[in-house]
Amino acid sequence: MKKILLLAAILAAAWYWQGAGHPGAGPAGQPGRQQSPTRHDAIAAAFENRQSGIQVTGAGVVVRILADDDDGGRHQRFLLELDSGQTLLIAHNIDLAPRIGALREGDAVSFHGVYEWNDRGGVIHWTHHDPQGQHTPGWLRHNGRTYE
Repeated sequence: MKKILLLAAILAAAWYWQGAGHPGAGPAGQPGRQQSPTRHDAIAAAFENRQSGIQVTGAGVVVRILADDDDGGRHQRFLLELDSGQTLLIAHNIDLAPRIGALREGDAVSFHGVYEWNDRGGVIHWTHHDPQGQHTPGWLRHNGRTYE
């Protein structure tokens, strides 16, 4: 009986972390809907191949909150660690979208934006709407709220 309960717990945890129950997991542009468990494969491949300009969706845990970047457009900045161990800098334009309030290290954040390569893991930007309507809208999701 203990083995069955253990197996059930492992399967439930796997289901949760593969996207079905993970906050904000979903296909591009659709926060909160189930997504393929390989959602970070595109990010890992872009990093390995030094590619940029790739629209991606994923989720991670905040490992560090950085000071805002006020050079040009203002950006809220923080580091996310993906379940693969890769880290990403999130650069969220707070002139075009609301700041994530009460963001803390250890919080889960989902994202949809554009990946840009760098040697530290990469940057995600365009996590907001495009006021000119020429770019795919991005978003961030934190504690059940979507920031776009």
